[in-house]
Amino acid sequence: MSWNRIVLFFITVFFFHTGVVVQAKELRVLSEDELIIQGLLYEEYRAYNRSRAVFGRLYDTTGAKVYLFKEMTSALFSKTNINESIERLKLWDEKHPDTLEVKRLLIPLYLTAQRVQEAKTEAEYLLERSNKAMDMELASNPFLYTGEFKRALDLLSRVYKQTSNEDVLLRMVVIMDEYTNERIKAIQLLETHRHMNIVSNDVYFKLLELYVKENDVDGLLNIYKILYEQDKDEKYLNKIIDAYAYKRDIDGAINFLEENNVGETILYELYKRKKLFDKAYLLIDRLYDEKKDARWIAEKGVLLFEKSEDKNDKKMIKEVISYFEKAIDLGVDDSIYLNYYGYTLIDKEIDVKKGIKIIEDALKQQPHNTYYLDSLAWGYYKEHKCKKAYEMMKRVVDEEGLDEKEIIEHWELIQKCK
Repeated sequence: MSWNRIVLFFITVFFFHTGVVVQAKELRVLSEDELIIQGLLYEEYRAYNRSRAVFGRLYDTTGAKVYLFKEMTSALFSKTNINESIERLKLWDEKHPDTLEVKRLLIPLYLTAQRVQEAKTEAEYLLERSNKAMDMELASNPFLYTGEFKRALDLLSRVYKQTSNEDVLLRMVVIMDEYTNERIKAIQLLETHRHMNIVSNDVYFKLLELYVKENDVDGLLNIYKILYEQDKDEKYLNKIIDAYAYKRDIDGAINFLEENNVGETILYELYKRKKLFDKAYLLIDRLYDEKKDARWIAEKGVLLFEKSEDKNDKKMIKEVISYFEKAIDLGVDDSIYLNYYGYTLIDKEIDVKKGIKIIEDALKQQPHNTYYLDSLAWGYYKEHKCKKAYEMMKRVVDEEGLDEKEIIEHWELIQKCK
């Protein structure tokens, strides 16, 4: 390119950025090379309606096919002058019949103009003369517009067999899921594809969508595990735990968390639920060292009591109380731990009055919690305040019924209180 043309290029860039539009009459004074630069520049900045005008001018001046096709492409991108572009392309087609490039442009132009039957005619013509993947994929579009989903799916299947193209597969899956009632087959195709190829997350997300529709929790669990393995995103870990919870498979959740050495807080709760107190107890020290949260000291008191075979072991009870006192001194005031601590003081008759005061503090946080009301009623019973114990316990029984062993025991004894 000569120096003068380089200068012209940068002047054109300046005009484009400053909003100075080169009008059609001004294009006449530019050479072919200069018009090419102008058209390409408009393309680069996605000003397709302007690039269409430039390439149209180039075609009218030179008659070169390349400019006509660039004009048509710009028209498609800008979605302007579509019918005019179709007529211009058909005139060229009459002079140069059987040119497949023209059919490849006419199909999307007709579809953009909502002239679907004409697009379908061109698609049939293209399919008679080409079995290239790109042509079959292009030809499938008019059949989708006319609702001939089986025909479109057949074409896309042939394309996929040739190319293993992920985007084509995803288009097929949408058709199978939404229009041809072949969701299970779509899942099988996606699963086979992901086992045979390196895939994007789009494949996994589509599988998740289909597994949700099929209520296939095992399928969801498997895909979430793959996604978590890829980037260790906590949102996928939470989904995995949710799936195990839905399946009521606590053992599976525990095994997953142990194998991946993740989710220790969740793992701790699962250990407790399965009454694996020894494992939970060993985990507490590590959690406290990591988080320095005094809550774990209170939890240690809870677990020490729960895992003890002799619930009246005085040495054990003394140690449990020391953990609660230390935790409370460090600022723990969660009503759950207050209730546990207060109830221990009451039930083991270590300091009933102090226990009642602690339970009352817990009830300030949750005044209608029946577990706390039960603890308070038990405290009144231990102090032989029979009427208060009865009134409080009756509230618990009225609300909770007599389904829990501890409530039954307390209620029977309080009723006999004199």
